[in-house]
Amino acid sequence: MQYWLFKSEPFKWSWDQQKAKGDAGEEWDGIRNYQARNFMRTMELGDLAFFYHSNEGLEVVGIAEVNALSAPDTTTDDERWDCVHIKAVRDMPKFVTLKDVKANPKLADMSLVTSMRLSVQPVKPDEWIEVCRMGGLDGRTLKDL
Repeated sequence: MQYWLFKSEPFKWSWDQQKAKGDAGEEWDGIRNYQARNFMRTMELGDLAFFYHSNEGLEVVGIAEVNALSAPDTTTDDERWDCVHIKAVRDMPKFVTLKDVKANPKLADMSLVTSMRLSVQPVKPDEWIEVCRMGGLDGRTLKDL
């Protein structure tokens, strides 16, 4: 299993909107960055991801799951752009702020800190566990999710 972080501006697409899509999930469309696209092309069904509110809130608010593999982005005719579908799995019991992530030495190398502008990012297993811990979850097991 791989771990990821998806960023969204809540006024464009919020965690509440993602949750409202239920088990069907939603296409993570509109990504026009090659590195982010390439990350989505490597995702597998069942991979887990943090859902991060950017610009407003600046915090991890939930956990999502990849529920459809990378396929052409339906919002464009440009064949270069793909996207996955994700579904909401659970709320973070305690939102994890960017400020808290930056203050945690265990997360100094996390992409959220080092590649702030990238909207789809990998998360290392030890970073996953630490952010989950900070948010009130046991990231080592899926029983909490």
